[in-house]
Amino acid sequence: MDYKKLSAAAQASFSENGYVLIKGMLNPEEVKKLYDIAIHDQVISNKSFDRGDANGLRTKLALWYSLGDDAYSLLARSKRIVEGVALLLGGEPAHFHSKLMQKEPKVGGAWEWHQDYGYWYRDGFLYPQMLSVLTALSPSTRENGCLQVIKGSHLTGRIEHGFSGEQVGANQERVDELLKRLELVYVEMEAGDTLFFHSNTLHRSDANLSDAPRWSLISAYNLISNKPYKGNYPSATEAIQVVNDETLLASNSEGIQEDANFLVK
Repeated sequence: MDYKKLSAAAQASFSENGYVLIKGMLNPEEVKKLYDIAIHDQVISNKSFDRGDANGLRTKLALWYSLGDDAYSLLARSKRIVEGVALLLGGEPAHFHSKLMQKEPKVGGAWEWHQDYGYWYRDGFLYPQMLSVLTALSPSTRENGCLQVIKGSHLTGRIEHGFSGEQVGANQERVDELLKRLELVYVEMEAGDTLFFHSNTLHRSDANLSDAPRWSLISAYNLISNKPYKGNYPSATEAIQVVNDETLLASNSEGIQEDANFLVK
């Protein structure tokens, strides 16, 4: 089976725009396996917590640091993903964390404008040599609160962040000025599409007021040499044990283990 890989053109788009969308990075069988596992994963359900938006709607997520042999980790460790991250970061990557976002119909909350490095700067990472890889497990549309990005905003560098309710958001004055100058993009995705985006790319999402769920798997990666000076994130500077792209479907792996070093709210 042919698996999609990032090209030099994808690298150029990422450098210019702060993100690149790869259509059909996962095939339908892989998406079905991951989504079926996720919706029945009792550990994920038990370890999930929620974050509220300004209107009281809430989005569930589970976040963990350790990679294992579960289905989610086999995707995060897959050759096509790790080699793509290495191309975009310009060196060997390490896995920082992964999370399963569960934006349910009618109740899934919005996320404020933010940069991931706005959070990770506080975790002790000195350089924004980091990115996120978001794979849609179900269709992501304007109606169900797809990701929005400000094209080219990664070039502004880190913006100050502060608390907005239960979330951390970027300085709104600067965001408003950037929106006057740069393009706002709604990143609509089919299940199996994958978005690679820079840690300084401004992004947000609306609430899911539709009848359709929006589930996505997001893995964050760090340049292995970008060692944080504080915190306890051992995986963020460890080499990834890469697996072949065929492994996800060939494996009998199921849901995640309880010892995956989950973030506790």
